[in-house]
Amino acid sequence: MTQTPLLLASSSPYRRELLERLGLPFTTASPDIDETPQPDESAEALALRLAGSKAQALATQYPGHWIIGSDQVACLPDGTLLHKPGNHEQAVHQLQQSSGHAVLFLTGLTLLDADSGRAQHHCEPFSVRFRDLETREIEAYLRREQPYDCAGSFKMEGLGITLFSGLEGRDPNSLVGLPLIALTDMLRHWGRNPLLNP
Repeated sequence: MTQTPLLLASSSPYRRELLERLGLPFTTASPDIDETPQPDESAEALALRLAGSKAQALATQYPGHWIIGSDQVACLPDGTLLHKPGNHEQAVHQLQQSSGHAVLFLTGLTLLDADSGRAQHHCEPFSVRFRDLETREIEAYLRREQPYDCAGSFKMEGLGITLFSGLEGRDPNSLVGLPLIALTDMLRHWGRNPLLNP
């Protein structure tokens, strides 16, 4: 059994809170990477590349660590990517685009051994079907929750759940930003079971 220290390559409070659920000690650091999509890059390829880049960006600074990188990409049925809105107007636009549609969230996950360079990669899909939303509902929701730092312009763990008609996927944690089922599988594969050797 291994006690290799864990590093979460993220400044996201949402990912930190999720990882804390596993009861494993870890530290966090914010990677500096270019998140610009490449030409003709699929949403899944983008999510995987960004997750891997986040982990790799901290490898030399944190020898002896297993580094967890994660990144999420959301896309409409026509392939349009939904980013963090950043402001109220963009959030309104995103929720209007999502209204009545199923939005696919793809969460890339990498577990990187900083010393050996070996890595595990996974992309977790999760689909959210939005109700037909009235403009006044969108405005009321955004005023109350202000999810301007969240891809898709909602927080599922809060009032965002009221925007949906259904959810489909293996791990709802992935929608918040960190697929814990896949991460637990990765850790166990390398000999670190959160239940047996925390």
